[in-house]
Amino acid sequence: MDHCEPGSALRVLTALGIDSSCRNLVSVVMNVPSGKMKKKDIVKIADRFLSATEANRIALISPRASVNLIKSYKVIEKIKIELPESFVNVFNCPNLTCISNTNEPIMPIILVESDPPKLRCKYCSRFFNPNELE
Repeated sequence: MDHCEPGSALRVLTALGIDSSCRNLVSVVMNVPSGKMKKKDIVKIADRFLSATEANRIALISPRASVNLIKSYKVIEKIKIELPESFVNVFNCPNLTCISNTNEPIMPIILVESDPPKLRCKYCSRFFNPNELE
């Protein structure tokens, strides 16, 4: 992943569930000079492809990030990560009194608005920032 927001690399690893038990080769470079962004972070994970849900999580942490697919030391494809319009059954609403956090048979739906991303629960309409999501 290239063009991650400076200082976000460790949050990206957490969002992907990568910790010391990971068997893939992981490289992290933080606060690298960048022509586009002044500074950026880079995260490289060998033999790992992102699911759509993982890419969406990364987009919340670092909306300008891109995923580079590398084969034989060459970039074969660049994918710009984009925020979806909503997250369905991916995150729980941080409002503990929200109906989506009860035993009701509904899936949590988090709506995404504008840039920088503002998040809103479909059910309780509470706004919150990406750091509040689990």
